[in-house]
Amino acid sequence: MITHGLSIGLQRINDDVFVAIKAIGTLTYDDYQRIVPILDSAFEQVTEPKIKVLFDATEFDGWELRAAWDDLKLGIRHGSKFDKIALIGSQSWQQWAAKVSSWFIDGEVQSFTDKQQALDWLLS
Repeated sequence: MITHGLSIGLQRINDDVFVAIKAIGTLTYDDYQRIVPILDSAFEQVTEPKIKVLFDATEFDGWELRAAWDDLKLGIRHGSKFDKIALIGSQSWQQWAAKVSSWFIDGEVQSFTDKQQALDWLLS
């Protein structure tokens, strides 16, 4: 059995609210076909404040090619709605992905290997 997918939720620390996303395994085109309509619907409603995201990629292996394209389209469509995205992971390609993401996101994108450092930056 191969486990892969996204879990998405809202978390709150004191008065700060952020979206927590955890990616597991290799995301597929079918994963995006299921999750994109939900994200589109949620993000359409956001006007203010802009969204902060904690993206846990510690168990993330990457995307199938079609899924990577869907991820890019999602970022372009909703990029103006983000304030900060903290990416947690230890793979070298994740730092590259954070840099590329910053081209399509109006807010800041930073890559971290430590969850607490990511949270401190995200909530600062």
